[in-house]
Amino acid sequence: MAHNGKDAQEDIPEPQRPPSPPIYTTFATRSIHPPNFSAFKPRDYRYHSQQAMTHVAWSCDGKRLAAVGIDKVTRIWVPEKGMEQKNAAVFSGAHSDDVDYISWNPTHPELFCTSSQKDRRIVFWDARQSRHTQQCSLKVSPVQTNYSPDGRALLYTSAGHQLFFLTLGKEGDETKESWHPSPKDAVIASTAVFNHVGDGIVLTHHTEHTLRVIDYPSLVLRESSAAHVGGCVAVALDPRGTYVKYPSPSHDGSQLSRYLASGGHDSIVNIFDLTEWISIRTITSCENSINAISFSHDGEYLAIANAGTYIDLCATETGLPLHRVPAIASAPTVTWHPSKYAIAYCGQTPKREGGPLPVAVVSLFGMLE
Repeated sequence: MAHNGKDAQEDIPEPQRPPSPPIYTTFATRSIHPPNFSAFKPRDYRYHSQQAMTHVAWSCDGKRLAAVGIDKVTRIWVPEKGMEQKNAAVFSGAHSDDVDYISWNPTHPELFCTSSQKDRRIVFWDARQSRHTQQCSLKVSPVQTNYSPDGRALLYTSAGHQLFFLTLGKEGDETKESWHPSPKDAVIASTAVFNHVGDGIVLTHHTEHTLRVIDYPSLVLRESSAAHVGGCVAVALDPRGTYVKYPSPSHDGSQLSRYLASGGHDSIVNIFDLTEWISIRTITSCENSINAISFSHDGEYLAIANAGTYIDLCATETGLPLHRVPAIASAPTVTWHPSKYAIAYCGQTPKREGGPLPVAVVSLFGMLE
């Protein structure tokens, strides 16, 4: 059942507002008209389960939203047709235990993979058929997965905070391509993400204060930058890769608009300039440990999920808070739609003494129509 967010906590604090940014970074100076986020209400969909939804992800064309976490299946909706339980396409039969992560192939809107820490499997699917296309049994428990930009490599981090790879290709007498474990040595990491070209990977660790960047496929260390006190737990890359104009005497007329955002246990989000590999902006509006970060499709906005019951929307170029989205549960993940100003997130309603049992929840917010 959908809810409009009225049952979300009403005592959510207002975000702290940082000092005014340089005028050349503002929306007005750059002739950008941000959406009126305050005009929208969260749409919360509850699913009867005492387990939490742990991950949601949009297909690369934005037509489908998938969610996993509450059992051995994957649910996929076409939000335009409804987000009720009956509207979900269910994919099952490949995992023997709870599914906790899903990644869509960036080159094909029908292909995706799911993973389970408990059954130690990564399973590959085609949304056009109910049966999985391949099942890979692992020696470790996969926590997070991420495709390379060409969709032919998949990295995964383990519960032991190590990075491993699967690659797509033919081996021996195989007539069809399939996914195979890479013989590369494991790398220490809690989270990892390919860069937009696919020749580098950004790594974080839950107890280290630095971000690391390694080449792919050589895995040679290229950068190591201080980021967070107490551990870095989330990272996201700006989707923009073009030059933008800045009418400022301190710039030469253009600047490469390519950032990396990181979040940590210290409740801070840092924005790094990837041309200099230095933190150029810090967002301090959150009051809790950061769980996940996502850039909008145009790179102008950041969505920040944290241990509190809200999602912060901030401006990338200024770091200013734009809107605080009330949530009925702390969200372990948040993700922008690939072409619209809308976010999806998930979680589990809190358990209250004498109150109703917790339920799983998937939420949408923003301009989906």
